Amino acid sequence: MKALVLSGGKGTRLYPLTYTRAKQLIPVANKPVLFRVIEAIRDAGITDIGIVVGDTADEVMDAVGDGRRWGVKITYIRQEAPLGLAHAVKISQDFLTNDKFVMFLGDNVIQGGITSLVDEFVNSDYNAQIVLTPVKEPQHYGVAELDEEGNIIRLVEKPRNPRSNLALVGIYMFDQHIFEAVNSITPSWRGELEITDAIQWLVEHGYKVRPYIHTGWWIDTGKPIDMLEANNRVLLEMEHEVRGYVDRDSKVDHNVTIEEGAEIINSVVRGPSVIGRDTRIVNAYIGPFTSIYHDCHIEDCEIEHSIVLENTTIVGIPHRIEDSLIGRNVEIRRSPIKPKAYKMTLGDNSKVGLL
Repeated sequence: MKALVLSGGKGTRLYPLTYTRAKQLIPVANKPVLFRVIEAIRDAGITDIGIVVGDTADEVMDAVGDGRRWGVKITYIRQEAPLGLAHAVKISQDFLTNDKFVMFLGDNVIQGGITSLVDEFVNSDYNAQIVLTPVKEPQHYGVAELDEEGNIIRLVEKPRNPRSNLALVGIYMFDQHIFEAVNSITPSWRGELEITDAIQWLVEHGYKVRPYIHTGWWIDTGKPIDMLEANNRVLLEMEHEVRGYVDRDSKVDHNVTIEEGAEIINSVVRGPSVIGRDTRIVNAYIGPFTSIYHDCHIEDCEIEHSIVLENTTIVGIPHRIEDSLIGRNVEIRRSPIKPKAYKMTLGDNSKVGLL
């Protein structure tokens, strides 16, 4: 069995962070989301993984490499433009051949992994199996309608009047018949080959398409608020440990991870939270649900419920920073120059809240 991971797309909902960075490489609890996807696939016993890449191919390939660190083999498949999930399947046929495979969107975080899903599909006669989960507002998702026996009979993308509350999660199991489907459908009004249309084609042509109801949490990390929520969930489930240095004047909760080379000086760190490798925290307060990535310098300030990416400096900020997603190589500090004023260099689509 093989796996197909989709790691293309422009990540427009995460601008400005994704102007220069693949959205799948933004870390949740200090681990890139794409790495979590690869680990979930590996843990399900699949070691042959194809990754579909687009404009950010070089960055993804540099970060992931050949997969050796996870004990898997990675094959990269270039998609010339984001032409839809079904198009990604279509261009991956040479890699997938006639093997059964799991398709996993590279920006999804799911509780509990996919081992039970893979086991069920491998030992079944299903042609496709679609992961669904109950949601409160199904009109915002692709929604599946089931018959009395639990078979999928219809898929509708963002219906005005949903007939069920079961949303598509972004994890799919297929056998070779999916290639008949993706080669038979036509582009949608968006100009894309939609995977929902391909699955509907399988249903209408008598193939066995079954649901897999996921009861744990699942998050599509496409927006800043979703990144923070995923960070919250993962931090709560982590096994925390202190591998860096904490001085005697600091207070660090038991549910805090301090990575190698990090230093906590005269500071308070409350968990769940994680402080990255070679990061220095001085005279600061790091509150719950905060992830500070590698090589950062945080001093004389307070941060809570936030994600801070690598090589960022935050010094001398008088008000607490919270509910924030702060990118790489950022510098935030009070200016000693008078008259006092806010001075900023911000990228397109940035958002700043000031008192």
